[in-house]
Amino acid sequence: MPRGQNKWLIAAAVAIGALMEIIDTSIVNVALTDMQASLGATLSQVSWVVSAYSIANVIILPLSAWLGARFGKKRYFVFSLVGFTLSSIMCGMATSLEALVLARVLQGLTGGGLLAKAQSILFETFPREEQGTAQGFFGAIVIAGPTIGPTLGGYLVTNVGWRWIFFVNVPVGIAAILLTTWALPRDEASDAKSPIDWAAIALLTVGIGSLQTFLEQGNDDDWFESSFIVALAVAAVIGIVAFVVRELRSEHPVVDLRVLRYRSLWAGSLLSVVVGMALYGALFAIPIFASTMLHYTSQQVGLLLLPGALTSALVMPISAKLANRLDPRILLVIGAVVLTAALSMLVRLSPQTSGDDLFWPLVVRALGTVLMFLPLQLAAMGPVPKKDIAAATGLFNLTRQLGGSVGVALLTTLLTRRQAFHRSVLVEKLASSDPSTLDRVAAYTQAMLAKGFSLADARDKAHALLDAVVSQQSAVMSFGDTFWATAALIVVTLPLVLLLGKPQAGAKVEIGH
Repeated sequence: MPRGQNKWLIAAAVAIGALMEIIDTSIVNVALTDMQASLGATLSQVSWVVSAYSIANVIILPLSAWLGARFGKKRYFVFSLVGFTLSSIMCGMATSLEALVLARVLQGLTGGGLLAKAQSILFETFPREEQGTAQGFFGAIVIAGPTIGPTLGGYLVTNVGWRWIFFVNVPVGIAAILLTTWALPRDEASDAKSPIDWAAIALLTVGIGSLQTFLEQGNDDDWFESSFIVALAVAAVIGIVAFVVRELRSEHPVVDLRVLRYRSLWAGSLLSVVVGMALYGALFAIPIFASTMLHYTSQQVGLLLLPGALTSALVMPISAKLANRLDPRILLVIGAVVLTAALSMLVRLSPQTSGDDLFWPLVVRALGTVLMFLPLQLAAMGPVPKKDIAAATGLFNLTRQLGGSVGVALLTTLLTRRQAFHRSVLVEKLASSDPSTLDRVAAYTQAMLAKGFSLADARDKAHALLDAVVSQQSAVMSFGDTFWATAALIVVTLPLVLLLGKPQAGAKVEIGH
């Protein structure tokens, strides 16, 4: 079959693998309570099921280019698919927390190769004039995946059981293995392999692994109040700095940091951190709001997020078409404005907010994210020569993953601390001598008396009700603060767009197949 006909089969094959990996970053979140009960673990312990995957994932992402070059990109991608499918079976069959965490580490290590190699294979397979279509296809998966995860996970946990969030990967994984084996071209014969720099790999593992663990566990351990978190911060700084120094001096680096000499790549990577924070950060806050304020089930939370995922998939080809007519930097700015507008809509959350009130803000948020995501990929990766694409995609995807982790860590801390702040302010304003406060307590007391409580019990319950109202209001206000913070970050980092390069003259994006 001619290569021109093969390329869309290649795109479909690698997309399935990437989609599995991305869905598994978020699908587990809705099942933690069920896992906790099934495995007899605390909530803090079961959170390592999420952390273990994320840590392993970010360690392997920057190594994916080196692994693909050393073993062959097709061989490495198929190996990753097989490993991911087998480790999914191990996750579903785990009978203890330790076994599940170990299986999730293996899943993260093999999954990281799927994400980075999928994007680099698309860049290498499609000609420059079709990159918009190819990356739009990939971008729809990356943006929709984190939303599909909770939707699918909520359905499976509610109707079948938590183990099926892993078993569902098996038939999909087998199909991806067969399709990839058939569609991807045979690996070219490689030259003599350079020696493996085990010290560099160890430094990367310590540095990036400590950083990701620091971000995942920092808020739970009250950040620098914990000696464990302090040790992680020190290990992250030392490991990353030593790794960078070693790689820049190495003739055969395991991670080619020299690709950052392309201005568009390092500027785009910084913006990618922000997009990661906006993509994963907002998706982190909304499910918490829906479950705590609206008392939604896991399945209802997933359905709440579904319209945004569908919007992403529908708008992505339109975004690719717009790339024919507009400078990607202009499209990026438009996307940033739309995303900021969506976040400002979410700021207006209140105790009376319903699921219907969240529909349009989430749809607009999805639209803004798409308009930022695709142009950013094209502007950041477009000027990079094909020989450096594999290394560039690994680093670019790493920045988005870390951006998501940084966003969740910062917003979790902000949510906790602003809730305490707003509560203290509200309590201070509710002075015992304030007439409106006295009227409200009296009304609550009368309501309790009408239910048959004694006067003393009625007063206690009235004060408890007032306390619950204060807690609810302070929580809602803190959610608004997280959306303001995310919007401000987008605005502050937007000048980085000026550092991105213009598209090559004559390059066009073809839509359709």
